[in-house]
Amino acid sequence: MAAVPSMAEALAASLPAPQAAPAPSAPTYEAIPASMSKAIDIEADIPLTCVQLDGMVVTKIVKHAREAHGSTAHGLLLGLDLDGTLEVSNSFPLPHHSNDDDDKSVKGVARYQSSMLRSLKEVQADDSVIGFYQAMMLGSFFSQALVETQAIHQDKLRHGGIVIVHDLSQTARGNASFRAFRLSKAFLDAYKRNNFSTASLINHRLTFSSIMEEVPLKIRTNALLSSFVGTLSEAPVSPLAGADPASAASSTALPPSFSALDLGASSVSRNLEHIIEALDSYKTEEGNLAYLQRQIAREKTRAETYVGKRKEENAARVAQGLAPLPEEDVSRLFKIPPEPSRMESLLLLGKIDAYAKSLGETSSTGLVKMYAAKVNAGV
Repeated sequence: MAAVPSMAEALAASLPAPQAAPAPSAPTYEAIPASMSKAIDIEADIPLTCVQLDGMVVTKIVKHAREAHGSTAHGLLLGLDLDGTLEVSNSFPLPHHSNDDDDKSVKGVARYQSSMLRSLKEVQADDSVIGFYQAMMLGSFFSQALVETQAIHQDKLRHGGIVIVHDLSQTARGNASFRAFRLSKAFLDAYKRNNFSTASLINHRLTFSSIMEEVPLKIRTNALLSSFVGTLSEAPVSPLAGADPASAASSTALPPSFSALDLGASSVSRNLEHIIEALDSYKTEEGNLAYLQRQIAREKTRAETYVGKRKEENAARVAQGLAPLPEEDVSRLFKIPPEPSRMESLLLLGKIDAYAKSLGETSSTGLVKMYAAKVNAGV
């Protein structure tokens, strides 16, 4: 005999079968038309007036520069621009590659950069590239690679991007040096035209001092970090009367630094070596330019001599009642080389100027220290 179903089972059987909840559809985004991109991007019309560097970025750059060899440390800067201020909130280093296997190394760096940006986007961190940083020695940062990288950034990035240079020699003396630069409009125009001849330099009024223009830079740290650094720089006094001052110092206090007592003689000799090397490179470059100029003048003289002879022959033929010879294209007969580029000379002059300024600062400070040491020693 079959069991009689209960009232609850009868009610449950009479209800309609539950339907599965519809899956939420993925949001769709429409691309902004190219004609409206400038109208919507209001920040792009505000000129860049300042660069704000986060304290964490300063720490990362200093750490990377110390661990890398020489002035090879470089990396990308991430952040955003707001009301004319370029806020740098994060950074990551890029691997250094030698010139032995240039093609494969460049592709490897590009893959590493894409992977890092993709990982930062996954954790919802800032992934907008706004420039790059470069370590330097003795104030000199002019190089062909830096100019080419910055030219690409100023062509692709909004507000052109910036390059932040960090001087290792200043940091070794206890002064953290950070400066922000970007290419000037005159130099960028000459670079796009790929014309650094003498006439182009005169027309654009280009010198080594007008290649880059400096942007004001300030460093921002939060209140907690500033308070922590303040507690490290000042040891607390023990409340106990008669306590030993040495034992009262906190174990977390920063140790005293005696770097200010260094006379800096080694840095002066190293600076002089860099100046001599830069002067030798500049002399070699000027010799190459002079050789090319002589070659151009020689070919032009040959072409002018040929044209003069052809005119004399045509004049003689016309006097004899004969038809003149047809004029020929001189550029096909004589290969006159184009005027050489003087960009390398400009960069070398910038290096020499930076080394000279660094030498002036170092030698003046060292002279004062040596005079003080002489007076205190009673010599």
